[in-house]
Amino acid sequence: MDRDAFRLSTLRKPPGWPKNISIFLQSLAEDRRKRAIAVILSGFDSDGAAALRSIKDAGGLVFAQEFKTASQPDMPKSAVETGCVDQVLSPAGIAAKLQDIGKDRARSRAGGGLTEQVISKRMRGGD
Repeated sequence: MDRDAFRLSTLRKPPGWPKNISIFLQSLAEDRRKRAIAVILSGFDSDGAAALRSIKDAGGLVFAQEFKTASQPDMPKSAVETGCVDQVLSPAGIAAKLQDIGKDRARSRAGGGLTEQVISKRMRGGD
C-alpha cells in the first residue's frame, strides 16, 4: 500500500534468502559428476546460476528453458548469461532431450556401444 493505494512492486529478496537451487545443483555436480544434468526452468531471480559452473566443470549438461515459453524468464536468462548452458529449449524440447539421454545411457549400460563421451557430445548438439 502506498498512500491508501494498492501498487505493484518488484519482488525483493529478504536478507538471507536461501539459494536452494544453487545448493542442490552444487550437490548434484559433486555426486553425479559427468552424469549430472541441470534443467533451469521459469522462475524469479538467478537462483541456480551460481552453481552451473560446477555442473560444467564436472562434465555435466545444462539445459535452460526458452525465454518466450517461461512465465518468469529470470532464472533461464541468468543461466544463459553464465555461458554454461548447452542448449536453450522449450519444456517439451528439454523433455525430449532427457528422454534421449535416458535411452542412450540405458543402451550404453546394456553394452550398446555408446560411450558417455559420445552421449554428452550428442546432447550438446553435436553428432
